[in-house]
Amino acid sequence: MGPEFSVFALLGLPEFRPGDDVAGILGDALAGVARDGDIVAITSKIVSKAEGRIVAAADREDAITAETVRLVAERAHADGSGTTRIVENRQGLVMAAAGVDASNAPDGHVLLLPENPDRSALHIAQVLRDRLGIRVGVILTDTFGRPWREGQTDQAIGAAGVTVLEQLAGTADANGKTLHVTAPAVADELAAAAELVKGKAAGRPVAVIRGLGHLVTGLDVPGARALQRASDRDMFRQGSQEAYAEGYAAGLATHSD
Repeated sequence: MGPEFSVFALLGLPEFRPGDDVAGILGDALAGVARDGDIVAITSKIVSKAEGRIVAAADREDAITAETVRLVAERAHADGSGTTRIVENRQGLVMAAAGVDASNAPDGHVLLLPENPDRSALHIAQVLRDRLGIRVGVILTDTFGRPWREGQTDQAIGAAGVTVLEQLAGTADANGKTLHVTAPAVADELAAAAELVKGKAAGRPVAVIRGLGHLVTGLDVPGARALQRASDRDMFRQGSQEAYAEGYAAGLATHSD
C-alpha cells in the first residue's frame, strides 16, 4: 500500500457559548484519543461563539460594512431581495459578506469571524500540547467560494503548529524535471478533507486528521495568513464589472486630458 491518512469527527462536544474555554473543552475531549502528529481541524464558528463574536441579525449589513476593508465585487439579487458583497475583511480574507454568517448561529443572530484566527489557533495548540503532552497541529476552518468554480470548500483561516504551504520549488518531479513554482496549500487541503466528516449541519465542528505527522511543526512557523496572496500578485483583486468600470473611467479621464 502507498501513503495514507485518516480523518474522523470528534463526537460528544457541547454547544459552544460566549466565554467558553474552547482549548480546555477540546483538551478534555481529545484526552486518550489524540496521538502525536495529529492535526485538529476546528470550525471557526465555535471559536467565534466562545469569543463573543455575535451580533443581532438585524445589524448584519452594518456588521459586513464594519468588517470590510475593500469591496471586491457587488451584485444585486435578481429577485430584488438585496445584494451580495464579495469583500476583503479585516482578517485579510476575501469572502462573501466578509464571513458574516447566520448558519449555526443562535436564533436572531449572525456570527463574525474570530478577531485573529492565527492567534486563536496558536492558543488552542499551546493548550492542547501542554495538556496532552504530544505534538498536535491546529487549523481553524471556514467556507469559501472560488473563482472559476461552482460550490464551496472549506479553507484554513487560522493555523498553528502545522505547515500551511509546502514549498516544492527546486525539487524534482517523478521524471526528474525541476519544479519551479509548485507550492501545495496543504492547510487548505486539510481543511477541505476535514469538512467531509464534519459536515455543514451535523453538529460535528471538530475533526482529527491522522497520518500526516510530517506536516506538524513547532509553534513558531507562519500561520494561515501566509496563504493570503499579496495585492501585486492578485489577478482576481476586482470583480469583472468593477474592473471594467474602473478601466473605462480611466480611459475617459485620459481622453479628456
